[in-house]
Amino acid sequence: MRKTTVSPVKDLLLDRYAPIADGIAALFYPCAEVVIHDLRDQTIAYLVNNLSKLEVGGPSVLDEVHYAARGRTIGPYEKLNWDGRRMRCVSNILFDDEGKPAGMLCVNFNIAVFEDVRSTLDLFIKGGNLTDAPAEELFRDDWQDRINTFLHTWLRERQIGVNALTREHKREIVEALHAQGAFRGRSSANYVAAVLTMGRATVYKILKQMKEGG
Repeated sequence: MRKTTVSPVKDLLLDRYAPIADGIAALFYPCAEVVIHDLRDQTIAYLVNNLSKLEVGGPSVLDEVHYAARGRTIGPYEKLNWDGRRMRCVSNILFDDEGKPAGMLCVNFNIAVFEDVRSTLDLFIKGGNLTDAPAEELFRDDWQDRINTFLHTWLRERQIGVNALTREHKREIVEALHAQGAFRGRSSANYVAAVLTMGRATVYKILKQMKEGG
């Protein structure tokens, strides 16, 4: 009968690092799988929240990994799971009391869940059924949209936030909007006053001065 050799670091890996693996898996459940590999016998010593269909005691397949430096972290990197979904992973070398590589703790995070959410959000945000332009007959006189577009273009070109506008900035915007014909819409002056946090009387005063040529 063949005698099975037990890795000399197995107990160390389980006693010292298994609780850490449990904590990570619990915090990120059900998205994170945590695996502890025994580098001495190249087997899986511990496994929490099995997403990869691995087995404790099974082969690690880590022959090509180089662990030269103490405390070395590998990753983050990506790999495909058995079901074709992507996983984002990070691996840390675990050392024994003599400073020699004894194991590797790998966290495999299932990002497919978030990719599905992103795809759903993209579907709504992109609006696949949108026409090239708004229904012009309906929005032909949408002065509010034109004011918003003009204002944020003005702010972007000058790299100024709306909350940082000075009195001079606000007057300049009102004058520019007037030149664009933005105040032809009913209540447009009130809307500009609200957006720019100006008194309505101030906006009307500026408009009056412009009409009078002052």
